[in-house]
Amino acid sequence: MRSSYLFTSESVSEGHPDKVSDQISDAVVDLFIGKDPEARVACETMVTTNRVILAGEIRGEGVMTPKGEWAPGIQREIEDKVRATVKRIGYEQDGFHWDNLTFENFLHAQSAHIAQGVDASGNKDEGAGDQGIMFGFACDETPDLMPAAIDYSHKILEAMADDRHSGAAPFLEPDAKSQVTLRYENGKPVEATAIVVSTQHAEGYDEGDKQEELNAYVKSVVAKVLPEGLITENTVYHINPTGSFVIGGPDGDAGITGRKIIVDTYGGAAPHGGGAFSGKDPTKVDRSAAYISRYLAKNIVAAGLAKRCTIQLAYAIGVSQPLSLYVDTHGTGTVGDDALEAAIFSVEKLGGLTPRAIRTHLGLNKPIYEKSAAYGHFGRTADGDFFPWERTDLTEDLKAAIAG
Repeated sequence: MRSSYLFTSESVSEGHPDKVSDQISDAVVDLFIGKDPEARVACETMVTTNRVILAGEIRGEGVMTPKGEWAPGIQREIEDKVRATVKRIGYEQDGFHWDNLTFENFLHAQSAHIAQGVDASGNKDEGAGDQGIMFGFACDETPDLMPAAIDYSHKILEAMADDRHSGAAPFLEPDAKSQVTLRYENGKPVEATAIVVSTQHAEGYDEGDKQEELNAYVKSVVAKVLPEGLITENTVYHINPTGSFVIGGPDGDAGITGRKIIVDTYGGAAPHGGGAFSGKDPTKVDRSAAYISRYLAKNIVAAGLAKRCTIQLAYAIGVSQPLSLYVDTHGTGTVGDDALEAAIFSVEKLGGLTPRAIRTHLGLNKPIYEKSAAYGHFGRTADGDFFPWERTDLTEDLKAAIAG
């Protein structure tokens, strides 16, 4: 691996149209799992000018009857949840307003052919909800054990959103994007060479003193987020480089669930298996296996067993056991990668890497997902039931397994 290079990652705000879709899809997941922890959900959302459309497959007590009919009152609850999510994000614009938008629901009962492969029956353990490969990653570049460029990109937009919601920056509107380019020397970030922030704004903040106010505000946020020393006299800023950004969100561009999978993960600093997270219940290994992979990689780095760690898992639909486990510490491990693979399988606390074991260990059958659908699923703070895959409670178990 090169020791000196430039690397860039981007993030998008909670008001970006694709992220609006992700949050709505995960709000639906939370609604259904809150009624039935074993609910099956595959919810896709599309948003455009004053319109939200849901589609996908669902199943669960209090959601649909065994005949595939809606449970009483649930369709109204779904619509209310969707509108509440849009309101929380902050959309009260002519082109996208939580109270005025048109809502359409095309969710329907889960395919029986999928259910027969996933459900446990007789001596058959519950199988994976789909085939695929999933990756987890951790590194020691930041306290969050995340790649620095994506970590800072998220935190810039999150800080701006906090100021928008609190009223500290009333000129901001919900849609925004960020991008951070870092220069690395000897594998460590030493300078931010470029910062890009494009934010939707109130009328008039694209010229004169108001534009200067917006630019100064963005630079002040960046200065608070990035560690001291990364911003230098050579750092180049591009703030709203196209000019005006008044029309935005779903009115400016349609949004669809699952289109920001690199933003959701590691900003391109690690591989991605290709599956999105939002809108899926945790039987879908696209989601749960990606979470356990991050959890394992983070605990390996937190335990001091490596400075960087990539983990891959693979599954087949309807099959409970993973097809493969791959660990790569990129030459930074204190023990061999094969020893780490063996250690993972030997930790009794995990209970294995089947879909059921993953959900049990991490406590995934809970309504915890809407919070994950903006500003990255990883590098967050484990808090009660939320973001359990960010805990570092496996470090001693891994070290003990290595010691034998």
